[in-house]
Amino acid sequence: MLQSVLNHLEALVSFDTRNPPRLIGTGGIFDYIRAQLPDFRAEVIDHGDGAVSLFAVRGNPRRVFNVHLDTVPSSEAWTADPHVMRRFDDRVVGLGVCDIKGAAAGLIAAANVTDGDAAFLFSSDEEANDPRCIAAFLGSDHGFSEAIIAEPTRCEAVLAHRGISSVLLKFRGEAGHASGANAMTANALHQVMRWGGNALDLVEGEANARFGGLTGLRFNIGKVEGGIKANMIAPSAEVRFGFRPLPSQDIDGLHLRFGSCATAGALERYEETFRGPSLPAGDVASAEERRLLARDLADELGLPIGNAVDFWTEASLFSQAGLTALVYGPGDIAQAHTADEFVTLDQLQRYTGTITRLLQNNLPGNQSQ
Repeated sequence: MLQSVLNHLEALVSFDTRNPPRLIGTGGIFDYIRAQLPDFRAEVIDHGDGAVSLFAVRGNPRRVFNVHLDTVPSSEAWTADPHVMRRFDDRVVGLGVCDIKGAAAGLIAAANVTDGDAAFLFSSDEEANDPRCIAAFLGSDHGFSEAIIAEPTRCEAVLAHRGISSVLLKFRGEAGHASGANAMTANALHQVMRWGGNALDLVEGEANARFGGLTGLRFNIGKVEGGIKANMIAPSAEVRFGFRPLPSQDIDGLHLRFGSCATAGALERYEETFRGPSLPAGDVASAEERRLLARDLADELGLPIGNAVDFWTEASLFSQAGLTALVYGPGDIAQAHTADEFVTLDQLQRYTGTITRLLQNNLPGNQSQ
């Protein structure tokens, strides 16, 4: 079984699905996967701008497995061609083997040795923060009640993770000579710094917030641009920042608070550029109820339950749509997005063995009721 997984993974890694540049088409890796699932009804859909999905179904399942095929860009730090998988005694190295083509290979290998009901949704836009594939699927009359989303969780079921929100701020200033007395208040970059100090204080004030083993509010100022030179008052400035709330924290309320960190009249624009809900999705009460349902599902399937995580996954989108969703996949998130990314053979074997067991005909929850 492991050799079959490695053969599929080697093929999947050879396809360039880096995102950006978002040049993924409907052939290539999707043609390969379709050919490996001959007894599935398969449909490939182009959602535009490099977002392509392959939905493959066998029988009448009520549970869908989702895995994204796109990867982050490679870097000069790779020690060999990132699209040529390298095998070692305890691991394989290649772009996407951990995040998360290893799971895709495991699903294919498991499907080929079972004949039970199964549904796979392969997507290609997760790394772009533009989940068209998932949105289109969830907007359809799909009929599923459970979803298992593959991300690197060391073969443990993750029931909760943070949400994510990315923001673009534009500050206005008034151009002038830096020697002017008004430089302190007219400089847009000075306004950015005042906002940043207040925002950091806000985040520190949330240090005691808790949910499912997670604590506090994650926050990062990723980019600041503005100004011309040292003796000129900056007439404008831009900031890109993001925060990752707990399932119990209100994203809209946090936006209002972050906006109020700016001096009155200093902000020209406050725009949320991306939002992903927490897992489980919903308010405090409904989130806890959904977490317990996901725990029951993990117990039913015999999956070991891991800790909540700080990184975001598209499982939250399934949860938001009303499905009982959890995250389960091979590999360690510490290897995701790194040069010479790897996944261990033990993790691949463990994941594939579990999926094989879940796809057998006699398991509860595999078939429609």
